[in-house]
Amino acid sequence: MNSNEASDYFAVAFGGKPDVVASAAGRVNLIGEHLDYNGGQVLPMAIERRTWAAVRRRQSSPGSTATLSVAASANERERGEFDATRPARVGQWWDYVTGVAGALAADGLQLPQFEIAVVSDVPQGAGLSSSAALEVATSSALAALIGSSIDVKARAAAAWRAETQFVGVPCGIMDQFASAMGAPEHALHIWCDTARTEQVPFTEAVLIFDTAVPRSLRGSAFEQRRAECEEAFRLLRGLYPSLPNLAAATPEQVIAARLPAPLDRRALHVAEENRRVERAVEALRVTGVIPGEILFQSHESLRLLYDASTPELDWFVEHAANIDGVRGARLTGAGWGGCAIAIGDPEGLKRAAEQLPPAYEAAFGLVPRTWLTHAAAGTRVDVGLSSRNSG
Repeated sequence: MNSNEASDYFAVAFGGKPDVVASAAGRVNLIGEHLDYNGGQVLPMAIERRTWAAVRRRQSSPGSTATLSVAASANERERGEFDATRPARVGQWWDYVTGVAGALAADGLQLPQFEIAVVSDVPQGAGLSSSAALEVATSSALAALIGSSIDVKARAAAAWRAETQFVGVPCGIMDQFASAMGAPEHALHIWCDTARTEQVPFTEAVLIFDTAVPRSLRGSAFEQRRAECEEAFRLLRGLYPSLPNLAAATPEQVIAARLPAPLDRRALHVAEENRRVERAVEALRVTGVIPGEILFQSHESLRLLYDASTPELDWFVEHAANIDGVRGARLTGAGWGGCAIAIGDPEGLKRAAEQLPPAYEAAFGLVPRTWLTHAAAGTRVDVGLSSRNSG
């Protein structure tokens, strides 16, 4: 898919051309799972799958509303309406769009009623941040529609507020920041407690393996884990008053605290995973590659300490490790289904993409999908009033 297809779909849905077409990327997290809401560091990258939002200012009339249309393909279409000036959650997919409009309005942007058509090749329910891509693409499109100079970090922050405060998913900032601020041949190092970011060179290919087990942050144990981490931090803060967040605790502090189960395991994962991110970033700076053992260690921690894996994800990691040329593998995107990733030499990843799907289907009766991707660009305005890059 591309911006031309988004523009064409807009013409089918509404007639005429859009004023703006903006897009944003899906993402994979290379390392640093469940750290964004615990104040830790993460290392995601934008991927070569995107969501496009084509927008046109709608002529206002009494009682007019914003109109939306979405298509996963030419044969899969949905329509909806909402009042862009008085956003209200209705439990439909366009809550993500409505929430962005509300967040931008709270930032002082004066939005008109509008028409928006959305197309995407980011798989839903796979842990590749399809919702963040929709939010960020909408944020960039609406900002461009009115000629706003709001910067990329502010657009990402508005998208994050839409998801957390409007839709009600208590996620951290990683997904929206990666979708907005990703760069080709770079991973995005984020300090989630301060929203500081840096681009770290990362030129390797990544194999994404979708287990075909759907996941949803609202339908998983995500909220329970977040509550457990909050309680673990409360107890640790009683022993170590200067701790700013759970990720700042050292593994030694967590062990010495003798937290009750399962808080001890949740906190130990967070403390050790934060240090794995630091090791991965340092390795990229020195050698240009992430050591595979860091990814395997992360997966084992998510499996044993965070209880976030599944038999399907474990199967992929175990079997990928046995393919020559695959250096490391782990689940990505929180877990409880969705995707895993592998890194290594290009030929090894191609072998994994060819050999593992039929064996996986035989084992689980599920048909997986694979993508070989590289670090890609984040959000951009492709067509319209202020055609420019995301920066």
